[in-house]
Amino acid sequence: MPAPSSAAPRTVLVTGASTGIGAACARTLAARGWRVFAGVRKLADGEALAAGSEGRIIPLQLDVTNRDQIQSVVREISAQCGEAGLQGVVNNAGIALAGPLEFMPLDAFQRQFDVNVLGLVAVTQAVLPLIRKSRGRVVLMGSNSGFMCEPFLAGYGATKHAVEAIADSLRIELRPWGIEVALIEPGAIKTPIWSKSREAAEQLFVGMPPECEKLYAAPISALRKMVEKIPSSAIPPERVAGAVAHALESRRPRTRYPVGLDSIAGSLLVRIIPDRWLDWIIRKVMGL
Repeated sequence: MPAPSSAAPRTVLVTGASTGIGAACARTLAARGWRVFAGVRKLADGEALAAGSEGRIIPLQLDVTNRDQIQSVVREISAQCGEAGLQGVVNNAGIALAGPLEFMPLDAFQRQFDVNVLGLVAVTQAVLPLIRKSRGRVVLMGSNSGFMCEPFLAGYGATKHAVEAIADSLRIELRPWGIEVALIEPGAIKTPIWSKSREAAEQLFVGMPPECEKLYAAPISALRKMVEKIPSSAIPPERVAGAVAHALESRRPRTRYPVGLDSIAGSLLVRIIPDRWLDWIIRKVMGL
């Protein structure tokens, strides 16, 4: 991976930069000499992120479901970058909600698509004129759930399957301008998304009918135990940030970056093992 340059800093927009992978990406890229526009929902989080970055991290209030905020952020970036354009965008913002698909409220299902898919597309569309100026890079945050979805994560997995399709199509569409598109596919990462997902799932279960608990009591219990164990075996978000840096800086970036042994193993398993066998493995691993 190339070392940081002493030339004029390259600029990148990172969405969902308040915590976890997004914050790690912002800090890693800033340390490598990038000027990072960090999209955060709360400016207080952005100020904490920017502290100690010597001005390389510039927090901007950005809810990817808010079209007015997206346009405001693009105007600000355009004013600061001018004709140099934007060298990269890292579409990281995302949420995950768990629960049996049979009983998951449709508004919870839709909320995940609003953030993980439509928000990603809206941001990408808005910044592409700036990316085209510099022949920059588009980085999309997928997941191992995008190619091998676990039970009770159908909504989240569906959004990440959609991101896989977007990456494949966009990569070819933007090729005439020399714009590279890379898809990051993390496995289990030590981020607040797990605690947030657990809390959100608990709220979902409260609103679900009694038959949900009756029908799914055992697997839901197994799922909760699995989620509790994930942080102990998950890898740090800086590993994902390293893959993002490679996607932005490498002369020949990869089209896909599975990150973590679970993601690497999963990408191999789906190619060589029949679905029924894979279902059995997943049930055993999850205690179902």
